Amino acid sequence: MSRTQRLFDLIQILRQHRRPVSGAVLAEQAGVSLRTIYRDIENLRAQGADIDGEAGIGYVLKPGFLMPPLMFDEDEIEALTLGSRWVARNADPALAQAAGKALTRIAAVLPPDLKQKLELNGLVVAQMTSAVQGVVDVADVRKAIRDEVAVRISYSDAKGDLSERTIWPIMLGFFEKARIVAAWCELREDFRNFRTDRIHAMERTGKRYPRRRAVLMKEWKHSQGLAVD
Repeated sequence: MSRTQRLFDLIQILRQHRRPVSGAVLAEQAGVSLRTIYRDIENLRAQGADIDGEAGIGYVLKPGFLMPPLMFDEDEIEALTLGSRWVARNADPALAQAAGKALTRIAAVLPPDLKQKLELNGLVVAQMTSAVQGVVDVADVRKAIRDEVAVRISYSDAKGDLSERTIWPIMLGFFEKARIVAAWCELREDFRNFRTDRIHAMERTGKRYPRRRAVLMKEWKHSQGLAVD
């Protein structure tokens, strides 16, 4: 294992512990000697990691320390590449463009050997989505979710019946045949799923959700019989 990978693994282990953890435990979890742990902690501190503690007491990593991009391992680079390429080919235009920019930025800061692995990996993504686009810009839906604001929509159900609704969008799913918004519907007073291609018009109300999106997502999971974290 390289020194760079070892330091990265140690940071990840420290992030899993909110309270001070002994050097012996760190050594066991990292699979290295206690002496190596002490040396690696000093190296991380020299790089700017705010690690409190000392030998015999334990160590804890304070929030806010970001490892440099070169700390990605090969599997992580392939995961980033595959995910970005999928988004670039299958998401809405704004998100696709953002994925391409993100991958370019990652490549710009990687060391030469890892940059070559990113550019020459053998992962290919096909354009899988054939979802009907509709008239509503999916980027506007994503922004409403991000901002946690209610929106008014004109919506046609599967029978073609049109209704006016105010919804609190909480999630957007990209499926092969459709893009689905999961939302709380004020009309039905319950969670509903809405196909974006059936939304004929959408406008922001300017009002935030009465409850935070994290709470609504837990309630949605419970309504679907899914495990709630």
